[in-house]
Amino acid sequence: MVAALLALAAARAVAEHAPHAAAVTVTAVVLFACYAAGPALLRVRPSSGAAALWLGVVAVVWMVLLALTQDGIWLAFPFFFVQLHLLPTRWALPAVAGTTAVAIAGFARHTHTLNVGTVIGPVLGAAVAVAVVLGYQALYRESEQRRRLIEELTAARSDLAAAEHAAGVLAERERLAREIHDTLAQGLSSIQLLLRAAERALPQRADTALGHVRHARTTAVDNLAEARRFVRELSPPDLEAGSLPAALERLCATTARASGLAVHCQVSGVPTELPIPHEVALLRIAQSALANTVRHAGAGRAELTLSYMETEVALDVVDDGTGFAPGDVPPAGSAAATGAGFGLAAMRARARALHGTLAVESAPGEGTAVAVTLPVPGRTGAPAHTGTRESEATP
Repeated sequence: MVAALLALAAARAVAEHAPHAAAVTVTAVVLFACYAAGPALLRVRPSSGAAALWLGVVAVVWMVLLALTQDGIWLAFPFFFVQLHLLPTRWALPAVAGTTAVAIAGFARHTHTLNVGTVIGPVLGAAVAVAVVLGYQALYRESEQRRRLIEELTAARSDLAAAEHAAGVLAERERLAREIHDTLAQGLSSIQLLLRAAERALPQRADTALGHVRHARTTAVDNLAEARRFVRELSPPDLEAGSLPAALERLCATTARASGLAVHCQVSGVPTELPIPHEVALLRIAQSALANTVRHAGAGRAELTLSYMETEVALDVVDDGTGFAPGDVPPAGSAAATGAGFGLAAMRARARALHGTLAVESAPGEGTAVAVTLPVPGRTGAPAHTGTRESEATP
């Protein structure tokens, strides 16, 4: 635009045989050279001081052109944009106002008139330039703000995805740890006990030893099925084959045969169908509690009670063993735990996942009681303790 306007001013001066045609042409060439040098100067864009100096030189040459020909007023309009672009707003607006005043004065000097039209033209051009540039700057700031917001959201989404992935990995590890502890670890412990019993029975009681070995083999097969099912997150085989009370009775019978412990199973209330997660959690907690009784309690008898209530279901496992101080059990995973304490932590985690509670009452020499209570969603109110079913499992 500047090059075209300068060429037009010089051509008109030459075509109209203006008295200063040569001076106009030379001034136009100098002005274009000064203007074109701006982008080539490296300090003009980053430094407002260098930009002001360059604009001052251009303005001086432009005022010389304006003094020679009234066509110089046309250059004021592109100069508005350059000033608003390079200078801070607090400097750019006075520069635009000064350029406008000079343009009006120069044009009035050549035409010897100063009327509304002479003033409105440059003022309107300045107003348009200011509005366009300030509007563009506002849109640019908004665009930059949105860009930064999008970058922040993208980073937050990446962080959230990483956190969700880490939480998923941790949850899966905890699930596998609980399943392994409550199924494979307990099954291997039972197999170990059975094989020790078979070893003690040999060679005098070969039939008894054979029975222990067969039972160990059955336990191994059952645990292999358990492993395949919890990898696929299916229900335990005992629950697939029947109800939760029946599964608990089979668990008591199996524990009694494998350990020699007398286990009494009792169901209180009206048995109703529970959500699968509740049945799995109760069965696993019962397995873990009885395994702890066999392994650590030195008990001769254990009582397992499943209670159906109006809005809750409760499971109690009580033994007459040596007991322990619950406060002395180190947290699972701590340096002092050495592999112990995970059973209680896993039971608490299962209860907490279903918004239930688990309590452990014990003292040295006074046995141990484990009680878990789970709320049952959607239970409409079957009366509690309306019937009792008992079974006794002895070795």
